[in-house]
Amino acid sequence: FQLYGYCYQDSNDIPDTLTTITELGSPLEMIQLLQTSWEDRFRICLSLVRLLHYLAHSPLGSVTLLDFRPRQFVIVDGELKVTDLDDASIEESSCTSNSDCFMEFPARNFTLPCSVEGRCQNMNEKRNLYNAYRFFFTYLLPHSAPSSLKPLLDKIVNATGNHTKHDHGEHFLFHLSVNSEFTQKCVKSANTKYRRVPEAFIPDENYRCWPSYHHKGCLLSVFDVNEAIEICDSYSQCKAFVLTNQTTWTGRQLVFFKMASNHIVPDPDKITYVKVTD
Repeated sequence: FQLYGYCYQDSNDIPDTLTTITELGSPLEMIQLLQTSWEDRFRICLSLVRLLHYLAHSPLGSVTLLDFRPRQFVIVDGELKVTDLDDASIEESSCTSNSDCFMEFPARNFTLPCSVEGRCQNMNEKRNLYNAYRFFFTYLLPHSAPSSLKPLLDKIVNATGNHTKHDHGEHFLFHLSVNSEFTQKCVKSANTKYRRVPEAFIPDENYRCWPSYHHKGCLLSVFDVNEAIEICDSYSQCKAFVLTNQTTWTGRQLVFFKMASNHIVPDPDKITYVKVTD
């Protein structure tokens, strides 16, 4: 979380009071997040993985967030950031045997090894990882994900929940591989014919779809024209689509899908494709 400034001051009740000025973010509402596009939710998960990696390798050592819940985070420019560090701790639990390294969660429990130094190995890191899994990954990653990515996403989510990923760097690379596959073409060749109309736009003829980047129309991201054709063919009401010059944060192109092409207007920044009927 970006810190813009801070100051110390003494008060009558609390000595050495610290006041911080931080960037403004939007409260995290899980229900609202589930209504956004998968690409936006993937970005949030990716930023969370970066945070987990930093907490595990911070200059102070491994840091755990004891109150790791959605209310402790905000969204800033589409990315997740932690706002409350009051419950952060760098203390690794002491132990004399593995039984002392027992971690209990509502859904499952874990026992970590006790090191020769008398500390529970990676307990701070594991606590953060499992909380990220149960509060974020399990909801945001699989929900309405691209079909081509579901096997990999299931593998990531299961590995996170089972604590089988011991290195957050490796976990981060797993998520980057998802990003790479998502931005690659992975569609079938289309049989439907479309007529290309350059420098043209259809201002009306909108219909709603989910998820959409536009609340009054069907605006989705695609890798290329072939994927746009496949999407349009999958909607019975879709009769045309318009390629814009806008892209998402992964570089995928935003496309408006339309239910008719009766009114086409000039627009140098767009290309319209109209379904050819027999």
